[in-house]
Amino acid sequence: MTLYTELSDIPADFGPSVVTIGNFDGVHIGHTRVISRVVELAEEHGLASVAVSFDPHPMQVHHPELMHQEIMGQGSRRYFMCQLGLQNYVLLHYDLEFAKQSPEEFVKSVFVDTLHARYVVIGDDVRFGHRNSGDLNTMRELGEQYGFEVVVVDDLMADDGTRCSSTRIRELLNTGDMEGAARLLGRPHLMYGEVVHGLARGRELGFPTANLELEARGFIPVDGVYAGWLTDESGTRHPAAISVGTNPTFDGLENRQVEAHVIDRPQERVEDFDLYGQHVVVEFVKHLRPMVAYHGVEALVEQINQDVVQTREVLAAA
Repeated sequence: MTLYTELSDIPADFGPSVVTIGNFDGVHIGHTRVISRVVELAEEHGLASVAVSFDPHPMQVHHPELMHQEIMGQGSRRYFMCQLGLQNYVLLHYDLEFAKQSPEEFVKSVFVDTLHARYVVIGDDVRFGHRNSGDLNTMRELGEQYGFEVVVVDDLMADDGTRCSSTRIRELLNTGDMEGAARLLGRPHLMYGEVVHGLARGRELGFPTANLELEARGFIPVDGVYAGWLTDESGTRHPAAISVGTNPTFDGLENRQVEAHVIDRPQERVEDFDLYGQHVVVEFVKHLRPMVAYHGVEALVEQINQDVVQTREVLAAA
């Protein structure tokens, strides 16, 4: 996949193309449907496939007090869209000056003059341009004016009848419904970050953990213990019991911490199993229990042993 962060970097003879637009946070099954349609049309007609997005998120610019934690970082979004066959990702810097563009100015500058769009693939709830004044009808009118066809992809609905959306996924993650989130994401929820040194309390208890940096990318789900996986830089996927929270048994931490204890490591590697400095992926499969402050180390160790057993059972059945 080719990444462009400036329109001026895109070759003058780029395209013609099939284009979509969005934030693609989580690259959930609704996004997958749209991207797959873009790729399908591009292959069918011999065109370039393109997704256009924005950084920072427009909400961060207009209403930072309302800005939500994003489900995944831009790198992960590009990875999953590349896996779907998308060829080009245009990530435009969003600021108040950029936001002044009318719907027509935006479409003409990006879709028409730069990407030479033949098809624009969108959902029926699309909004774009100054104050989100452009909608599906606006896009269709601009398509007729500038010679591109608008292809509408229907929404996907969740099991409970709600629309598949990044907002709904965040709600599920905030309640610990990892199975529900995975159904909408099309995969387990994940975080990505560097393993850093912690307070080594897990190691002292006999359960060494890989602590993710505070700047790790991805939505931190509700506090608790999870069954999941840790994938290291070699691509090896390890079963793991994952803790999210502030370690209340030890008077708590200032910031919420994500730490993964790799279980069932080969005995010959127990002592030299070192993940410090590695960038790892942590996947959350199932929420096992809430975070609890225990009265003493013995009770905590007993519970962690139970967590490990339950993690092993959950992952074996997954």
